[in-house]
Amino acid sequence: MRLLLIVAMALMPLPAVSAELLARIDLSDQDMTVFLDGKARYRWPVSTARQGKVTPRGLFYVQSMKRMHYSTLYNNAPMPWSLFFSGNYAIHGTDQVERLGRPASAGCIRLHPENAKTLYGLVLEHGRDHTLIEIVD
Repeated sequence: MRLLLIVAMALMPLPAVSAELLARIDLSDQDMTVFLDGKARYRWPVSTARQGKVTPRGLFYVQSMKRMHYSTLYNNAPMPWSLFFSGNYAIHGTDQVERLGRPASAGCIRLHPENAKTLYGLVLEHGRDHTLIEIVD
């Protein structure tokens, strides 16, 4: 009986998820595409988790925002334009721009500071409730 319920649930259509602003991070390509009202508007290189670390996958809302954050976990590393989406995980600017386009972080999603500032501004403009972050393999 339990197996039948699991199979039935697996066959049910998922609810539609929509947002005015969607930031899709592709871990394989190490890039982010920003969609506004369903249209791709920006595409930027990112750095996600290096070997031995993890960037969470899935669909997330922005939980909190900080114009400038200093990591208490990693030697007060500067994290400008931070968008926290899962506990201590955030999208944020980095001073290690030469490493963008390949895995290099402890799990956060690093962006060029100007791109992080642009994304931060878009979230302010459209609202956290109308913004989704999608992280895919």
